[in-house]
Amino acid sequence: MTLTESAPGYQKLTGHPTALNSSAETSQFWADADRHLIRYGASFSPEIISRAAGSYLFTESGRKILDFTSGQMSAILGHSHPDIVATVQHWIATLDHLFSGMLSRPVVDLARRLAESLPDPLEKVLLLTTGAESNEAALRLAKLVTGKFETVSFSTSWHGMTAGAASATYSSGRYGYGPAAPGNFAIPTPNPYRPDFVTDGVFDWRKQLDHSFALIDAQSVGSLAACIVEPILSSAGIIEPPVGYLTALKTKCRERGMLLILDEAQTGLCRTGDWYAFQKENVVPDILTLSKTLGAGLPLAAVITSAEIEQTAKDRGFLFFTTHVSDPLVAAVGNTVLDVLQRENMVDQVRVKGDYLRAGLLEIQSRHSVVGDVRGRGLLQGVQLVVDRETKVGSDVLGADVTRRCLDLGLHMNVVQLKGMGGTFRIAPALTSTTAELQLGLEILDQAIGEASAAH
Repeated sequence: MTLTESAPGYQKLTGHPTALNSSAETSQFWADADRHLIRYGASFSPEIISRAAGSYLFTESGRKILDFTSGQMSAILGHSHPDIVATVQHWIATLDHLFSGMLSRPVVDLARRLAESLPDPLEKVLLLTTGAESNEAALRLAKLVTGKFETVSFSTSWHGMTAGAASATYSSGRYGYGPAAPGNFAIPTPNPYRPDFVTDGVFDWRKQLDHSFALIDAQSVGSLAACIVEPILSSAGIIEPPVGYLTALKTKCRERGMLLILDEAQTGLCRTGDWYAFQKENVVPDILTLSKTLGAGLPLAAVITSAEIEQTAKDRGFLFFTTHVSDPLVAAVGNTVLDVLQRENMVDQVRVKGDYLRAGLLEIQSRHSVVGDVRGRGLLQGVQLVVDRETKVGSDVLGADVTRRCLDLGLHMNVVQLKGMGGTFRIAPALTSTTAELQLGLEILDQAIGEASAAH
């Protein structure tokens, strides 16, 4: 379907024209941004966002944009959810921030409720701010408890930008910053779409895993502390390891006295159609980290582990004393997130909506040869663009063109542009998205792919 200005749902030139700034003010904004902002990654979107509500962003130029990334894959309840707004308004006026050695009811309530949502023995909780910080704390826990220092992660991993998390990140950002923390090793990402070990025409992930740890054993100095992985790799392009992989990985860790850390920054709290992605295979980690989805767009993260691990860490003097550890305001938001997810029976909703989204993406794949693969779970889906389905060669240029055209038509998409990964879209709409919103996003993506691929 081709969207035009007269078509229902066309998003251009809607919003609040009365709030538009002058062209001089807009020009000054971009001049100030260019002069004063440190550029920290991808280029900035050519829009000034003035507000957001539900599944939509609104620009100063009067455009309404459907957000298919939930902000930074975080706003799982949509933007400005009324329950979140009410919670923030109450707690900002009541109890916002405390000395890190003080406790409040929202913090203890959230810790208890997270523990109740998880299988044994996960019951001890540390509340922090970002995914990087939670992974940093998890790695420090693992190193202190095991008395070792070596860490294993996937070759296309992303765990954050703080020192330890960045050292365990291999998808990007390693060049030019000096030595990473010693003892960090990468193992091949188990990618069924681009298999590196094949037996009888099928991805042989067991052989890959055996080979991976043979190499780890050869390089290790006998101090393997932890393996940290995402159950579904996001920055790598929504890659889900085959069923059985995480179970076998945990066995490899056990054999070497390592702790398994699962980073569920993007997959936790109903995003994949389960409360936690690891539940599909029922592989309980030694340490679980949560972030993005827990705060629904606000800075809240958690590290969750067993009482045994926590006690050992305490006995050995575990230190992670940060400015915003156990802050009450964001903990209250976390409790509200759990309230909404439980009240709305969000697991079942996401399964239904995820099936709808996936069916639409598969239909797009059937019409466009440049769509090589559709993968993911629930409302976390990936679309791999390729030059040729046989060779599976990706196209960063095509991905960028489709992204631009989507934005022109009123849809914000996130495409992975990391070298060697090709243009892969990470689709993560709000869990509160309506069927109509999902359909509109599918229609815009379909049109954008068709127009961009025709130009190529």
